[in-house]
Amino acid sequence: MSLGDDQDGSGGYGGTGQTRTHLPGGTTDVYGGARRSPRSSSRSLVTVVGVIVLLIAAIAFANRGGDGGASSAEGVGGQPKTSTTAPSGTKPVRSTPGAIPTGYAHDTQGAQSAAANYATVLVSADILKPARRAELVQQVFVTDKQAALTAKFDKAYSAEFLSKLGLDQNGDAAAGHTYVSRTVPIGTKVTSASDTSAAVEVWCTGLYGTAGADSTDPVTSDWFTMTLHMRWAGNDWKVDSFSQKDGPAPVPGDDKASSADEMAKAVQEYGGFTYAR
Repeated sequence: MSLGDDQDGSGGYGGTGQTRTHLPGGTTDVYGGARRSPRSSSRSLVTVVGVIVLLIAAIAFANRGGDGGASSAEGVGGQPKTSTTAPSGTKPVRSTPGAIPTGYAHDTQGAQSAAANYATVLVSADILKPARRAELVQQVFVTDKQAALTAKFDKAYSAEFLSKLGLDQNGDAAAGHTYVSRTVPIGTKVTSASDTSAAVEVWCTGLYGTAGADSTDPVTSDWFTMTLHMRWAGNDWKVDSFSQKDGPAPVPGDDKASSADEMAKAVQEYGGFTYAR
C-alpha cells in the first residue's frame, strides 16, 4: 500500500514558465539579470534536470513505504507491519492429512503456528470423544502435564455434560444429528517469549451446537481468545497450559441462518485448515 501522496502537477520549479525579453542594444533584461551565455544556459538545464530526477526518486521512495513497516509496530492505516505475516523462508510445519501438524520452527513464528493449530484441536468435537481425547492430549501437551490434564478433561467432559449437549457417552450425536464444534483462528499475538517458552494469544471465532431437524441446541457462532503457554520440548512446540476468555466480538451481520441440513452438510464436506505463519 503506497502512501498515496498527491504531487503538484503545475510545476513550481523556479525560473520555469518565464519569458525572458532582451532590450535592443542592452546587456540586461527586464528582470535585471545579466545576459546568459549558451554555456551558462546548459549548466542551468543540467541543474533543473538534476532537481527533477531527485524529486522523482524521493516520490518513489515515499510511495514504496520504506522497508515494509519494520521500524514501527503498525503500517499505513493501522494495519500490522508486513513482517508479522511475511514468509520466513523456513518450512513452517509438517502435516499429514487427518493428523495434527508437527515440526514447528524454533522461533516465535513457529510458536504462533503451533498455538493456532492446537487451538483448533482444544475446542473441537474430537476432544469430547474419550477414544480420541487421550491421543490428542499426548500430541498437544508437554509430557509432564499429560496425566493431570487428561484427568481434568475426563472430569469436565463427563457423561452428564455430554448428555446436555445431546451426545452419548462416546461423544456421538443421536441418529440424524451432527454435533459441530469447529474453531477458526483469526490472528495470533506473542505476549512473551524466550528460547524455550512463549505465551501466545489466539483470537478465534467458531461454530458450536447440534445440527438436526429437532435439535434444541442449534449451531451458532462465538468469538473468544485463547492464551496458550507454549514450551519447546522434544524438538517441537507443545502446550504447557491454556486459558480462554470471551471476545473480542464484532457486531453480528445480517446473514440468513442456514437450515440444519445445510449446516450439517457443510461441516461434513468442508475440511479444516493447517495454520502456519
